Amino acid sequence: MFEELRLRGVSYDFDILANPEFLREGSAIDDFLHPDRVVIGSETMRAVDIIKQMYRVLFLDDSQYVVTDMETAEMIKYASNAFLAMKVTFMNEIAHLCEKVGANVQDVANGMGKDGRIGPEFLHPGPGFGGSCFPKDTRAIAEVGKQMGAPLSLIDQTIQANENQKLLMARKISDEMGDLKGKQLAVLGLSFKPNTDDMREAPSITILNELAKKGAKFKVYDPIAYKEANRRLVHLRDRIVYCSDEYETMKDSDALIIITEWKQFRNLNLEKVKSLLKKPLFFDLRNIYQKRYMEEKGFKYVGVGQGTKLQAFLVETL
Repeated sequence: MFEELRLRGVSYDFDILANPEFLREGSAIDDFLHPDRVVIGSETMRAVDIIKQMYRVLFLDDSQYVVTDMETAEMIKYASNAFLAMKVTFMNEIAHLCEKVGANVQDVANGMGKDGRIGPEFLHPGPGFGGSCFPKDTRAIAEVGKQMGAPLSLIDQTIQANENQKLLMARKISDEMGDLKGKQLAVLGLSFKPNTDDMREAPSITILNELAKKGAKFKVYDPIAYKEANRRLVHLRDRIVYCSDEYETMKDSDALIIITEWKQFRNLNLEKVKSLLKKPLFFDLRNIYQKRYMEEKGFKYVGVGQGTKLQAFLVETL
């Protein structure tokens, strides 16, 4: 129910409610203007009606509102992000298995996504999730579970598996290249996702740190995350050269690594790429390109979840 607040001799009625946001970085305005649902947690319908009035300019219908209590509203937010984080992590682990048995994770994701119970979203393997929402919310709901005596083992495993995925990407590169001492790597994309400069818990930080430990140095390019990267990777300043475009990173580099799937990286001039690199070694940690196509172009292509021939696995296991 509404409470009364007295401030400087004037009484004000107020209520406290929960209205969690579901906005994605890079598309927050569009998500706000076209929400798939608006969650309102309140103990009074008067407060609910006020919030609905605020949203009425968006021409929402009643089916888009979820009206509940405050605890449930907050749980919807945390549970949603935790589930999506688990979905991403599940596909990363399936991708690792695909590499071992010779399966193609992109076809696996396509086949899974056609199941209406699963859906195609968040089935794209990569170097692990980062940013503010997934890491923060998975840790928060896991901690609440522990404090309340209801541990969430799946989410605990998701958090650990995500960190392992970042390390796995670094190991994938070093295993393919061998000794990295003195090697120069061209890196495209540093932010945790396209259309933002956010580098909070970005996979690029872990990957570059691990490769630097093995002696690698870097030429890097990100369309907008330069300042943030320079701050978060200041400890690697003697090993990093920040470049003005993607092709500048490749000149005299020993390999190319795509970490963030900015749109402009999807249409690289591959002949130019090959001419600039010392060796046509292409690490695509977002599976932007097709392995067969890249091999036809003369690249040694390493993606995520694109294994060798299944027959080799079968022979070994018979």
